Amino acid sequence: MPKPPFKLVGIIIIISVIAIFSWQSWQQNHEQIPSDFASGNGRIEADQVDVTTKYAGRVKQLFVQEGDLVNVGQVLATMDTVALDAELAQAQAQLAQTDAAVIEGEAVVKQRESELTLARLEYERVFALAQKGSISQSSADQKQTVFATANAALAAAKAHTNTLRQSVNAAQAAVTRIQTQIDDSTLTAPVMGRVLYRLAQPSEVFPSGGKVLTLINLGEIYMEVFLPSAQAYLTPIGSEARIKLDMLDFAVPAKVSFVSPTSQFTPKQVETLDERDKLMFRVKVRVPNELVLSHINQVKTGVRGVAYIRLMPEQGSELSPWPDFLSQLPPPITFDSKTELTSETTLKVQER
Repeated sequence: MPKPPFKLVGIIIIISVIAIFSWQSWQQNHEQIPSDFASGNGRIEADQVDVTTKYAGRVKQLFVQEGDLVNVGQVLATMDTVALDAELAQAQAQLAQTDAAVIEGEAVVKQRESELTLARLEYERVFALAQKGSISQSSADQKQTVFATANAALAAAKAHTNTLRQSVNAAQAAVTRIQTQIDDSTLTAPVMGRVLYRLAQPSEVFPSGGKVLTLINLGEIYMEVFLPSAQAYLTPIGSEARIKLDMLDFAVPAKVSFVSPTSQFTPKQVETLDERDKLMFRVKVRVPNELVLSHINQVKTGVRGVAYIRLMPEQGSELSPWPDFLSQLPPPITFDSKTELTSETTLKVQER
């Protein structure tokens, strides 16, 4: 009987070693857990946030590169505002002009009020004399006409001044609108995160809503797993969880932040073909912000692992302790000296 080729024997040995190693690794990461725990495969994820232009314009400066860590409110890029600055100067001049017109209108109102007061006094004197027959009635009628004319002039002056005041409001609104556009031309980081993509270069022209940068939101690190209905029913929001990543020797503490109210077929990349035929419930397990902050330079998305969730115990039963392979937690919180995080940013992230 011919002997198998040497290469074939070598390949078989290599495959056997890989299979044994994979089985041992799987056994180590999937040790037997108590019945009041659930587990599911997933990967570390974070939301992507696009930094976009609100108005069409030309990119003036970019202050970050791909991979940079950014804080909430940090200036990332600026758009050219030469045209807007000119419009703002024109609007401010128009506002000053309307303010001056209002002052002039108010002075005219005071003048008309004085004229009305004089016309009323003269009319009252002439009317009394006309009643006594000391002067003719035509003189009284003339003074009455002057009084009525002064009254109408005052009303017109007041109406004109009110119109001027509305013009001031319109001019102020124009200044505010243009100033808002100028302010929106400074693109800031809406979240604490890391620059994933830099999609623009200085001098490029972008339309309204054009994507300039894409950030990874490091204030929201989570893993999504899928549980059957029996386990999802026993998983309330806030349940204690731990994430065991393939690349770490310790378990990452977490909490359940979302349980889907509706079932779905599990994605192909998560479960086997048989399990995909079952309706499952999507569960999000979120890593605490303070833990993310303390290891900010080590946080990577896309890393695969297993999330273990403590289920709601039956009434009267005691909580089972975490298995030994999930008992080792991350090292104490120590901030990297190269990580620039302000106390204000830290508080904002922790309050989310």
